[in-house]
Formats: sequence, C-alpha cells, structure tokens
Amino acid sequence: MTQVIVVGGGLGGMSAAHTIVQAGGRVVVLDKSAFCGGNSTKATSGINGAGSRTQRLQGSQDTVEIFEADTAKSAAEGCRPELVKALTHNSGPSIDWLMDSFDLNLDTISRMAAHTHPRTHRGGAGGQFPGMMITYGLMEKLDAIAAADPATARIVNKATVTKLLRDSTGAVIGCEYTDKDGATHQEMGPVVLATGGFGADYSDNSLLASVEQDWRGLTAWKGIPSDKVPPLRSLPTTNGPHCTGDGIKIALDVGGGTRDLHCVQVHPTGIVDPRDPDAKVKWLAAEALRGHGGVLLDRDGNRFANELGKRDYVSGRMWKQDKFPYRLILNSAASSEIAWHCEHYRGRGLMKTQTGAELAREMGISVEKLRATFGAYSRSAAEHAKTGKTDEWGKLFYPNTPVVVEDTFNVAMVTPLIHYCMGGIAANEHGQVLTKAETVIPGLFAAGEVIGGIHGTNRLGGSSLLDCVVYGRLAGTSASQYMLSNLARGGAGNSRPTTVTIEQGGSKIEVKVSGANAAATAVASTTSASAAAPSATAAPAESAAPTGPQVISMEEVKKHNSNDDCWVVVDGGVYDVTDFLDDHPGGKKAITIYAGKDATEQFMMMHKPEIIVKYGTEFKVGELAPSAKL
Repeated sequence: MTQVIVVGGGLGGMSAAHTIVQAGGRVVVLDKSAFCGGNSTKATSGINGAGSRTQRLQGSQDTVEIFEADTAKSAAEGCRPELVKALTHNSGPSIDWLMDSFDLNLDTISRMAAHTHPRTHRGGAGGQFPGMMITYGLMEKLDAIAAADPATARIVNKATVTKLLRDSTGAVIGCEYTDKDGATHQEMGPVVLATGGFGADYSDNSLLASVEQDWRGLTAWKGIPSDKVPPLRSLPTTNGPHCTGDGIKIALDVGGGTRDLHCVQVHPTGIVDPRDPDAKVKWLAAEALRGHGGVLLDRDGNRFANELGKRDYVSGRMWKQDKFPYRLILNSAASSEIAWHCEHYRGRGLMKTQTGAELAREMGISVEKLRATFGAYSRSAAEHAKTGKTDEWGKLFYPNTPVVVEDTFNVAMVTPLIHYCMGGIAANEHGQVLTKAETVIPGLFAAGEVIGGIHGTNRLGGSSLLDCVVYGRLAGTSASQYMLSNLARGGAGNSRPTTVTIEQGGSKIEVKVSGANAAATAVASTTSASAAAPSATAAPAESAAPTGPQVISMEEVKKHNSNDDCWVVVDGGVYDVTDFLDDHPGGKKAITIYAGKDATEQFMMMHKPEIIVKYGTEFKVGELAPSAKL
C-alpha cells in the first residue's frame, strides 16, 4: 500500500489529501462529478473556530471549552462527547492551518445562531463565499502538486466509486470505480470516504425515504401539530445532485455502521426565487445575514421567533406559525456589514432593495404595522442592553439596532428546506470507520458530512466547513499512519494484483504488479496499421492558416438564451455552455439565469478570474464585439 485513496473532492477530501501529502504520502482523489468542490463551495457564512490566531488578535474571550459546550447543547440528546471534543478542540489549529498552508484570508469573525461568542471566520474584504474561497484554495494547490509531481498526487474526475475491496482479513485495501465511459478500474490502498450527505436523493429507495418517518419523530418537532410538519421529501433542498449517500452505501456493504441517519437538518432560510417559487433546489440565505441583524417576519408583519435560535427551532416556529410567505429583512446597517452577500443575492434576482413603504405595500400591510413591529423589536434591544432582559422569544443578541421603517432594506422571501445530514457512517474521533459493533474497520476512514454523530440532532451554522477540515485532517493523519504501519510490516494486505494501462501514440502497455515486492511485467500490445504512428516518409500535414477569434455581437449572444442553447459572456469572452450545464457544480440554473447575457459581474463574485481560463477554454466560441463592452 503506497498510496491513500480519497473518495470525494470537496473540502473534507481536499483536507485529507493535503494532510497525506504533507505527511510525505501519496494520494489519489476520485470524484464522480466533472469538477471537484462539492457542496463545500456553496457554504455561505464561514467556518467556526475557537482559539484561532484571528480570535486571539481580536481579543476574543472565546475558548474551545465554550465552543464545545455550545456544540453539545445544540446536539442535544444526540451528543457524542468524544466527537464534539475532537471537532471543537481542533478548530482553532485548523483555521490557522488554512491560513498558513494555503494563504487564505480569514480575518473576520461573526456570530452565528446559537453561538455564545463570535467565532465564524471569513474574509472581511468580500470577493467570494467562504466555502468557495477555502475549498478552491485547497483544490488549486492540489492541482498544482498533481501537475508538478503526478507520483505524489492524482485527481480523477467522473470516477464513480461502486465498491470497496477487502482482503481475507476484512481490511479495506482499495476500491473499484467506473469512469465516464463506463469502464471499470481499481485503485489500491487505504480509503478515506469524503462523499458528503444524501440530501438530494428523493427517490423511493433513497436514504431520505428510509428515514422519513423517524425524522418526523425528532424532538424539535414536538409541540407542532403533525399536519403542519411537512413530509421530508416534499421539502426543497440546497444540495447538489451528487448528494446521494454513495459513501454511506458502500461502507454499509463492508459492514460499516451508521449513526443518526434520521437527523436531517432543515434550514429555515432557503431563498424563494419569485420567478420560480416551486424550484426543488434553492439558494441558501446565509445564516450570517441573521447574525448581522436580519429580522424574520411572517406575512402579517409579525416576528415569531428568536432569529438567532437553533435552525430546527426556527424552522419549527415557521411551520407552527404557518403564515407563509416569510421574509428576511436587513436594515441598512446590517446590509453594510455583509454587503457582498446582499449584492450577490440581488444580482441573482433573489433579494431586492425596498423602502419601508415599498415593503409594506408588497406585503399588503400598513406602514404603521411595520413601524409597530420594528419599534417593539428596537425597544426590546434597548431593554436588553440596559437590564439583560430578553424579549418574548428569548433573544440575547440584537446587532444593528434600532430598526426603523424610514430606513432602506434588503429583503428576501425564505422557506425551510433540507440542508445537511447529521447522520452518516459511524466513525470515531480519529476518523476511523466503525462497524455496527463499534469496532474499527482496518483501512477505512471518513471525513466531513459522510460521518454521522458529530453534530447530534442539530448542527451549528459554520460547523460544516469545520467538520470537513478537522475530520479531513484527522482521517488523513490516521490513513497515513495506517499506510506507514503496513509498509513497515512488509506491505500486508497488498497481495491483490494491480494493472496499470498506459496508452500513447496508438500503442498500449500494461504493467501488472502482484504484491508490494513483486516485479512489474510489461506487455506491449500490437496495433492496427491505421492506428500506428505515421512513418518517417509520410508527407507532413498541411498547416491550417492561423485565424483570430470570432467577434460576436451582444445581439447575437442574446439569441442563445435557453437550456438547449445557452451562451454567456464572461470577461469579454463568449462561451457556449450548453453542454456544460449538467456538469456545473452549482447546478444548471446558476448559469441559465444568465443565458444570453453578460455574467461577468456574478462570475467574478464567485470565482477567481483564472477559473474561466482553466475550465472554459473548450467552450469559448469567440470574443464580444468591442462596442458591446462599452
């Protein structure tokens, strides 16, 4: 075993891969999607950490023990102390690792719901969602390592892992996967599963379907009339189509245990797109919006919950109140603190700027009703500042008050939706996968959302990126140690033969290896005359005359504005992305809303400029005419 296999190229997988490389190991990352990143790139609020360098420099009074207590409280009856301790006590060092190893800016901290201290880190200068910034940072560095030294790191996309391979002792020694053409391949070595959750599989034989009834019995929904708690699979989701529980299923096939599969998190603020209100996949209104002072109102203009309560609590209050549509409202002070997010949502048509009068008119209520609601909220904030008394909902923090109706607001309609799976594979605090009997499965490790039990019945906002990094590093360390131990014992568990096929210039070479110390046997295959390389006497091909890029008018671009014919403009280039839509990590709708349009501003908000060069060249059809750029 001379390499570790990481299944899944999101932040958990990337953290594991880099940990392995930093330990001197070799790694191959297999991801079933066309691009790495996964749901990690969608995380909008930041990454939690207690005791980070950023916190210390800002004089924070937070500690890992306080963070541990907050997490345990949120986990409620599902708390597993050893997993919570590993998550929280490794949080500060993990933030520092991201900043030091990948030159990431995580200089701003804010408070998320149900946290007693500000500890959610992001970059203060804006530019990208934190999940995108962090995950891309790790992806780009691993890409660079793989390009410079393929013997150290490889990345294989459109590689769907279908089963784990075991030796006669039951240890996992590799995996089998199918490529984009349906061909089957094997990789040998210990395996880290970082495949995420199952929040996008609505089929009748899905993990979601199997836990639907148990989910309805969660403590969070007690006190809510059963007819007001919707069926789990009727809810929309934030999850990409890749979130189908693949890692959980293949772990079950080798005797892996599970924990808390019924604990599917419902987030209260999925954004309702007014152009497509029934869309099954929705954008998330970052919890940071409420952390900076966002207020939730029902259709009658009333508050109905502590906006900074736990996610399951706020979602439950929305169902119990049952006065949709609900709106998330940020005054100008809150909006200025999280301006990049607001600009992004407005650019996608998901949020609008309104005066108090415009908001009241759209809601069908009087300005005086809105004034009364904002006034009561502001008085509660002032009273709490003086006496510590909470309002009727128990709210403890009132950022960016007072709220007055004469202000200008950023407003979005929101609804509860499936966001995260707290349940998954059983694993310990070292990232080692466990059987149903709680014994370690040798050679199998896990990181990120695929692990069940870290968060109990409710995950705190900002801890999804954190569990990817912490448990990615723990699993990467454990897998590296396991591999080293096996090598020291003479390569136990690597007796299965491995075949590597190399094709170049029409000829094929197969290299077969039958054990750690076995010699390789090379066999060159014959090729047909038509596939053979041209002879030395063949006439050279005539070179085509060089041509410049096609210049395309904006009027022409506008004609290509559908799912079946989708052109977009990015940074002066015109791209036909029709065949790319199904492969886009953020879903096709994230692109099609800009079909026939210039998407430069929104693209640059989410990506670094070099991304379009790296991934978009094959789709480029020309340059935008200069007059259209004015």
